[in-house]
Amino acid sequence: MTASVARRTTSPEETERLGETLAPSLREGDVVALRGPLGAGKTRFVAGLARGLAPGARVRSPTFTLVNEYPGRITLVHLDLYRVEPADVEALGLDDYLEGGALVVEWGEKLPAGRRADALVLDFAIVSERERAISAEAAGDRGAELLAAWHAVEDR
Repeated sequence: MTASVARRTTSPEETERLGETLAPSLREGDVVALRGPLGAGKTRFVAGLARGLAPGARVRSPTFTLVNEYPGRITLVHLDLYRVEPADVEALGLDDYLEGGALVVEWGEKLPAGRRADALVLDFAIVSERERAISAEAAGDRGAELLAAWHAVEDR
């Protein structure tokens, strides 16, 4: 994996804007794995992705439903693995979701290594009550393309 410089946000809205500016780079079959503690901004980032792909989508954490889908330019499939054991992840039918959309996964560290082999991995950290740090790593060719898009976000 290749690491990038961390971005910092100072509000939930700013975290959402980062997601929204990355959204145009996503295409069907992409995987974005989100890692970080509760309250670090993962769901807010997904809300921004959804706004960029499926305007009007109302994003809620799928902690209990496991999967939420937001149809738009491409379908954004929002998966939350917080309550799922790593051994049970493949049983969720990830291939089916990837055929029709981009997969963004909270608690992405629970994805099998093969699923992270061509992905953008974002690490969320709580810096202070208001500030968050989000750093990126790429795996595989498509992950590297998405990492380049992540770098370009600062220019938008």
